[in-house]
Amino acid sequence: MTLLSLNSMKTNIGQYSVLHDISINVPEGGVFVLLGRNGAGKTTTLRSIMGLWKPSPGSVTFRGQDITNLHTADIARLGIAFVPENMGIFGGLTIEENLILATKTGQFDQTRLDRVWELFPAMKTFWTKQAWSLSGGQKQMLAVSRAIIEQRDLILIDEPTKGLAPSIIDAMADAFREISETTTILLVEQNFQFAKSLGRDMAVIDDGRIAHAGTMADFVADKELQESLLSLSA
Repeated sequence: MTLLSLNSMKTNIGQYSVLHDISINVPEGGVFVLLGRNGAGKTTTLRSIMGLWKPSPGSVTFRGQDITNLHTADIARLGIAFVPENMGIFGGLTIEENLILATKTGQFDQTRLDRVWELFPAMKTFWTKQAWSLSGGQKQMLAVSRAIIEQRDLILIDEPTKGLAPSIIDAMADAFREISETTTILLVEQNFQFAKSLGRDMAVIDDGRIAHAGTMADFVADKELQESLLSLSA
């Protein structure tokens, strides 16, 4: 079943045309990976889904509902969370305060909180620490924790492994696998090893257009296509 559809989506930022014609269908469940070289339009695609930049023409539909012209807050209320590349956390607030701000009522569902602590034990260990004092990996864990502290249908995650140590990346992969059992993840990622270990379906953006879409297994098996679209050596 299709959860999210991008239909002939074009996005301009000022006088620059960034997305020229983006059409993809993200099925419900699992991890869908958006790949592409730097500057290809991956982040712009996520921001367009969230209503931070408005596509025109083209449309975004979520569970069959056209959300193209909704405000970002209204899109979030439908059950979509966004973890941006800059993480979007509040450095002067504690882990607890950051997570409270991500709840609908200002109160925790204990079951959800326990799940966050199970996936990311550091969040419980450093519960009262201000976010600025956390390591890069812990900040990324906090950013993802904010996205899952409430039940979501879809989480958009932009470059979560950037600058992280290999051990943290492995822990993040394990967490994403568990999260994707109940929540669909749309992942933008430059680390191909990380992406291919998680992705079930995928698409490659090149110069603001979809250059390829299919299953991750088929893409991993096609070394020539990897070289052509991502400059990955065989």
